[in-house]
Amino acid sequence: MRNQIDPPYDRFQTQVTGAVMTRIPDIASARLSDAELAVNFADAHPPFTAGQATVEADRCFFCYDAPCVEACPTGIDIPKFIKAIATGNMQGSAKTILESNILGGSCARVCPTEILCEQKCVHNAREEGNPIRIGALQRHATDWQMEHGGQPFTRAPLTGRRIAVVGAGPAGLACAHRLAMHGHDVMLLDARSQPGGLNEYGVAAYKLADEFARREVDFLMDIGGITFEGNRRLGADLSLVELRRDYDAVFLGMGLAGVRAMGVEGEELEGVQDAVTFIEAVRSRDKKDVPVGRRVVVIGGGNTAVDAAVQARRLGADEVTLVYRRGHEQMSATPVEREWAQTNGVTVRLWSSPVRMVPEDGALGGVEFARGVATADGRATYDAEDTFVVPADMVLKAVGQIFVSDPISGEAVLVKNGRIVVDSAYRTTMEGVYAGGDCTAGEDLTVAAVRDGRDAAEAISKALSATGVAA
Repeated sequence: MRNQIDPPYDRFQTQVTGAVMTRIPDIASARLSDAELAVNFADAHPPFTAGQATVEADRCFFCYDAPCVEACPTGIDIPKFIKAIATGNMQGSAKTILESNILGGSCARVCPTEILCEQKCVHNAREEGNPIRIGALQRHATDWQMEHGGQPFTRAPLTGRRIAVVGAGPAGLACAHRLAMHGHDVMLLDARSQPGGLNEYGVAAYKLADEFARREVDFLMDIGGITFEGNRRLGADLSLVELRRDYDAVFLGMGLAGVRAMGVEGEELEGVQDAVTFIEAVRSRDKKDVPVGRRVVVIGGGNTAVDAAVQARRLGADEVTLVYRRGHEQMSATPVEREWAQTNGVTVRLWSSPVRMVPEDGALGGVEFARGVATADGRATYDAEDTFVVPADMVLKAVGQIFVSDPISGEAVLVKNGRIVVDSAYRTTMEGVYAGGDCTAGEDLTVAAVRDGRDAAEAISKALSATGVAA
């Protein structure tokens, strides 16, 4: 039998319209004071002091053929940059990082270093099992460069070549910067008004606090040769045919602009929204103007779900429950992220699949879930008759993002399994058009997108130098 929500409905406001009584979900802004919000959305992980950085750097063994380097998607020479910190050469340290990853500052803040470079640190095999804090040291060096040294790279002699980069997220920014370094001129285009992509619009505000994403873009653009135009949308006022006509090459770094629907009853009810939209509101608006429910349910098991859940709590939600259909081991959110959610007062419920949104007088009253059990292969089966309801006046859906291929439909660019198909040189099936980042198959990580943009720029520049046209 299906369970029901037990009254009273004290979380609802009541509104009488004529003879009809309706209930409005208790979703409101300004639940906390400006001072409380400032504390809640301050930098979640304060940076190292100079002394702390030196002490941590001195712990490094500076391994030959270091496994941490192999684990870094952008291949940063980690022992080299750490040794530079240990010897007081901050400029050298930062340049070592940035020549491999021009967005090293944001990656140091948002990268899951605990499952990448730090997981491979040889200190993990020692008795203390305490890896070098590579991410924090990387942040220390790149922050120093942005504050003291400015843009460390200069442009090569101008080539007269013009490349269009569609998408101003990590992949597009990395591609544009590397192309500018090689002396090409770049037109950077994005559907949004500001560059930055995921870093600007899609990451928890406490991870990239103090307008860091925007400051990093300004730092990157200081190399020169990059022109940005916002509010330009491929498929609306841009087409690949026109871009190929007007530019020597095109790079597509559009990311994952779509959000997967759950396909359950009541998904259209007021109070149900995408977690991505919620996170964007927190990042782009004054925190006191972002509405949040008193009882919030977040559905999903990735970092987006965690970001949405924690920020809902920090905006003043009384209760936040993150519900995932499988177990801890299957969650794409890292162990560090899961712990972060729980230490911020988020309740995590596992092996539960959403059945329907439960309405009450036309408004959202809660979410009904079916209980699941693990199968031998780690999947789950659910009993449609064994359900429970989590009360909610706000639901945030974080069940995955998808590539929207509509803007390039009808063009000669092959899309397979929901992603743009590229070869080892990032070439699509359309001549002169390259792609990288989340819109192509691979790891959906910021650092991987930076690698794709950087390497695609190298491939474009090589093709232009060899033939005079992109091939």
